[in-house]
Amino acid sequence: MPDSEVELALVGRSNVGKSSLLNALANRRKLAHTSKAPGATRLLNLYELDPEGSGRWLVDLPGYGYAKVGKAEQQRWQKMIEGYLTERSQLIAAVVLIDGAIGPTPLDMQTIEWLDHIGLPQRFVATKVDKVKASKSRARRRELIAALGVAASEVRWVSATTGAGIPELRGDIAKAFDDEA
Repeated sequence: MPDSEVELALVGRSNVGKSSLLNALANRRKLAHTSKAPGATRLLNLYELDPEGSGRWLVDLPGYGYAKVGKAEQQRWQKMIEGYLTERSQLIAAVVLIDGAIGPTPLDMQTIEWLDHIGLPQRFVATKVDKVKASKSRARRRELIAALGVAASEVRWVSATTGAGIPELRGDIAKAFDDEA
């Protein structure tokens, strides 16, 4: 990979909405390829959202969980992802995306435990909040926060479809980069 100043990794299961979120953050419709089929992201994709070329990157990783690829390809992804997350000196944190409509899955919890094990700080983003019924929103938020074992302020709730929470998440990302600079 080329040199950067600082990086945040976007981590989440297949079909959690990483590409849609990237498009919403960049305020562009087709910057990141979206697909209804899980497993569309197959490489580490680098996004520098600052047009001035600041060297501050969001790195989109292939999703974990279900993908229509063979075992050999899944093993290649795992090796690539683990190598990046454990060896990249510019990486300051993982932005862990959780599907806000269903909460953290066992695979999400396993990934979070592994990120804890390697000592990589995490920031949590609950995606697809537009899919949560208003009558269930408060309970869903409490359940998700309890499952993650974090304070309510440690989870950013967003919708790439409606734009809810996107400006605040942009601010969180800019602050993370600025704090590291």
